[in-house]
Amino acid sequence: MTTTVIPATARRTPRLRTLGRRAAGVAALTALTLAGGASPASAHERWFAEPADGGDWSFFFSALPLALTAVMVGVTVVWRLVARRLPRPELGFLRPLSRLTPYVPRLLAIHLGVSLLAFSVTGAFLTPSLPLDDVPGGAFAGVVQAAVGIWLVTGVRLRWAALGVVLLGPPALLAAGPVALLETAGLLGIAGFLAVLPPSDGTFGRVDPSPERLRSALLVLRVGVAVALVSLAFSEKFTNPELARNTLHEYPELDVLALVGITVGPDVFIAVAGAVELLFGLLVLSGAMPQVAVLVAMVPFNATLLLFGTTEVVGHLPVYGVFLALLVYGSDPRTAPSVPWIPSRSDVEAARGLRGRGPASRAALA
Repeated sequence: MTTTVIPATARRTPRLRTLGRRAAGVAALTALTLAGGASPASAHERWFAEPADGGDWSFFFSALPLALTAVMVGVTVVWRLVARRLPRPELGFLRPLSRLTPYVPRLLAIHLGVSLLAFSVTGAFLTPSLPLDDVPGGAFAGVVQAAVGIWLVTGVRLRWAALGVVLLGPPALLAAGPVALLETAGLLGIAGFLAVLPPSDGTFGRVDPSPERLRSALLVLRVGVAVALVSLAFSEKFTNPELARNTLHEYPELDVLALVGITVGPDVFIAVAGAVELLFGLLVLSGAMPQVAVLVAMVPFNATLLLFGTTEVVGHLPVYGVFLALLVYGSDPRTAPSVPWIPSRSDVEAARGLRGRGPASRAALA
């Protein structure tokens, strides 16, 4: 009988690789935590500060904002490349969250529904910064918004409820313009997710989707939230520095750098804050390392709850639902590969070929 002796170096190699991957994940977490700590929390300026006209692109095209934007794009690329070398899920201790996986569509619908209902009760439309009185239809638009919110909470036939959310967009567009609509694209992303992957009629809306359907739903969700975050980075900071200055003037405690003894000018702080918000949007779009990205993003999104109270909670409730969805799906080994999916050329060509087939052929392939 021959006994094979495995060299000690060979036995250590898998362990070293595992340690290296964990070290990379920890390094990524630390880096983004530091970036998040530099952000003046994620309160939307228009919710609390004196409004100011935007569209000042001269601030964005100055040296520091441009440089920070390039850095954040580079960080996102590196983030996705590093994620390819890490296991999925990247944080194994969060795997127990996978028990919630079948119920994420139901939970996401509840987050959105409660938020819409609360907006109507408090006299706002889709966002705390848009009063119902400024929306065509006024009180009637508020009633429709509340009805859609209640429908989403019930969990019944939510594809039609998702269409109702989409139909709330035109009044917001007429009242506040295209930029404001882009800022609420996260709500449309949730509606798109629910249209692709609605809760079932089973217990608690349990859903066990195919990987193809799940990744399509998550792509719609990620794009919607990313558009909202990137739009806010530009509309409230990069191209509207006066609004950000007003916010810092009224709430100087948002300057977390000053709290730790680092003194910078308001414009430097605004550029850093806008860059961090841009980074969060790009990371959501990439879908890479969703557990780490969500845990870090939750720090600035929760930092202002004590300062701004109910308005902050209601305004961010849909975002919390999205973070929960990405965290749960990213913690389940079965669904984690679907979170960062971006269609390749072969995927697009396959989809075109499938559309060219008849209904019977498509049903057979499904």
